[in-house]
Amino acid sequence: MTTELGWIFREQPTEDYGIDAQIELVERGAATGRLIAAQIKSGASYFSNAHPDGWWFRLDKDDLEYWLDHALPVLVLLYNPETDKAYWEAVNHHTIVTGRRGGKKLLVPKAQQLGRASHGALAKAAAGKPEELRLRQLRLALPWMRRLQSGRRILLEADEWVNKMSGRGDIQIISVDEANEDREELGAWYIMVGLRPYEEVLPTLVPWADVVLHQETYDEADEDAWESECVYYDSEGDRMVSETYEDWLMGQVRDGRLRPYANGAGEVDFWRLELILNELGRGFLAMEAFLQGDGWIVTPQGDGD
Repeated sequence: MTTELGWIFREQPTEDYGIDAQIELVERGAATGRLIAAQIKSGASYFSNAHPDGWWFRLDKDDLEYWLDHALPVLVLLYNPETDKAYWEAVNHHTIVTGRRGGKKLLVPKAQQLGRASHGALAKAAAGKPEELRLRQLRLALPWMRRLQSGRRILLEADEWVNKMSGRGDIQIISVDEANEDREELGAWYIMVGLRPYEEVLPTLVPWADVVLHQETYDEADEDAWESECVYYDSEGDRMVSETYEDWLMGQVRDGRLRPYANGAGEVDFWRLELILNELGRGFLAMEAFLQGDGWIVTPQGDGD
């Protein structure tokens, strides 16, 4: 660990049951203060319970509870002295597997060999537990939630390259006023989502909001499509309508499902969706307002006197 990654390895005192060491990330020669707690198991026996993708590590109930409640992200490291190689996996609710009899276990992947190649994944693990990262992301989105709360509108625009297997797309978050004017760009990103449909992916990017069609955009797109299909001009220039807009619209599938409003040259689908604060967003705003207050809170004894 110290030779390949250049990180700092500190053995833990015996009082910290279930944790053998703390590992501190070093970036550009400087300690970062970002720590990972590690439980280290050494011996060929830990590699006997094999799986095609790695090795199963059975989790003790008390250890697991302790690790999940630990202030630091926790890794299980398996070291094979016969090959002088070690493998790792983070312990969290996403990696724990429940067996048929209710026991808990962890799959330590062969692909996660400890060394320079695992620098990025380990650095991500050190950034925090999954729930901590999600909380941090919600806090980063607070300015957008507050804009919605104040009466501004927020749009999610996406350009989806439909002929790319990578699911390539460009997305923007836009703020407008109630009249759909005073357009302001809040951020832009490049995404690659594979074969997952955009109507499923886009709402997951903003879990604090319900995602709906931007009414003005889709109404205008429908009117353009109707004109293209049902309106023409005779030789004298008189406007002729083969079907009224209302009748034409009744024949379209318009059930509110998310969909692009236009396509460009068969290559790019264009989406414009509106964000509406949902229960999570409203609750998070309320929680943040509460956290800005003060005063003593009664808590169970032993949980932070």
